[in-house]
Amino acid sequence: MASISKLVTQHRPELTEYLELYQYFHANPELSNQEHETAAHIAKHLKEKISSEFDVRTGIGGTGIAALLFNGEGPTVLLRADIDALPVEERTGLPYASKKRMKDADGVEKPVMHACGHDMHITSLLAAAELLVSAKSDWSGTLLLAFQPAEERGTGARAMVDDGMYSPEKHAVPIPDICLGGHVMPHRAGVLGTRRGLAATSADSMRITLHGRGGHASQPHHLIDPVVMAASTILKLQTIVSREIDPSEHTVVTVASIQAGDAENIIVDDARIALDVRTSNAATREKVKRSIKRIVDAEARAANAVKEPTYLVTRNFPLTINDDEVTARLEQTFRAHFPEDEHNYTADIPMLGGSEDFSILATAVGKPYCFFMYGGTPQEVWDRCEAAGTLGEEVPINHSGLFYPAMMPTLRVAVDAYAAGALTWLAKK
Repeated sequence: MASISKLVTQHRPELTEYLELYQYFHANPELSNQEHETAAHIAKHLKEKISSEFDVRTGIGGTGIAALLFNGEGPTVLLRADIDALPVEERTGLPYASKKRMKDADGVEKPVMHACGHDMHITSLLAAAELLVSAKSDWSGTLLLAFQPAEERGTGARAMVDDGMYSPEKHAVPIPDICLGGHVMPHRAGVLGTRRGLAATSADSMRITLHGRGGHASQPHHLIDPVVMAASTILKLQTIVSREIDPSEHTVVTVASIQAGDAENIIVDDARIALDVRTSNAATREKVKRSIKRIVDAEARAANAVKEPTYLVTRNFPLTINDDEVTARLEQTFRAHFPEDEHNYTADIPMLGGSEDFSILATAVGKPYCFFMYGGTPQEVWDRCEAAGTLGEEVPINHSGLFYPAMMPTLRVAVDAYAAGALTWLAKK
């Protein structure tokens, strides 16, 4: 029996068509929970371009897709790609740059961009599916492709599960034995990495409204100024990480937005702040949330607010903790296919900068998982910035209007990682 590496190399499809497909997805992004055209294009490609043998089940949790390829006895391996984009204006200048605009959940029209690389995730998983179809005689089991919506909102994986993805009475998707996912990151294109244990922090996002009493800006003594209240609150929130949390723990508290009127001579009633929190363990997560409420409530009382602050939780993501045994097996496969002497694979890639809801597809049914990462920064850009010591300043990161993966070798690495990962459990011995 051929090695996994040989199978991947032998059956990898011609990627020219997939480079064109990637450009299509990049130019046609859709916001979370609105990925209708994206989902339709994925389903059509699976059935018409790859194999009619795929059992494609659509509309799971909204726009989610589960595509099944049954190939005899053996384990079920889930490969996941997220499919949503972000309300970000693209500034890359690429010939295939997005010019799309959509209304968000609040009805506000915004520019839309695949600023987190989900277009690369979709394309590479479709190409890996074609590879695995070609290699069918060399593996046995069930391939489960999960194209998940609304990752950016932290709701997509949960929506698919809650909609009965694994329920025999609803979508009847077989419970996977192993779940694998990947993400393109601002590392050098060609790099692939895994890490055991904590791979991504939890996340909690909220909008907080501070209630004052507005009026004429010339008479602040008659008012309760919510702008001053918000400013004081924001500064105090910055002390949580620096004064309340052990420096060895990865914790971030960010006020990403403040909104309070738009005129020079009017003080409005309310100020709204948007807050994002990342933590590396459950105990710290709860401690930080308690600290936020303590500080916000105290600052409102100190400012004589007309009523207590209003809290609206907008997103939350679980911790992503890779299974040691699953990751160890992937390490063996990836080392064999991506030689360490070429500096293409590392078993200690840095933790994901953001947070992920991928793990819910596994933990909801008590199964192990691994989330790997791969680089997308153009090699010439990375090498120049590394030599100049400006990686942190000049390399665009996920969610930036300047972020885009170099199509190659990023696509090839992602395709190989998905396919080799699946074959780690499915390949015939």
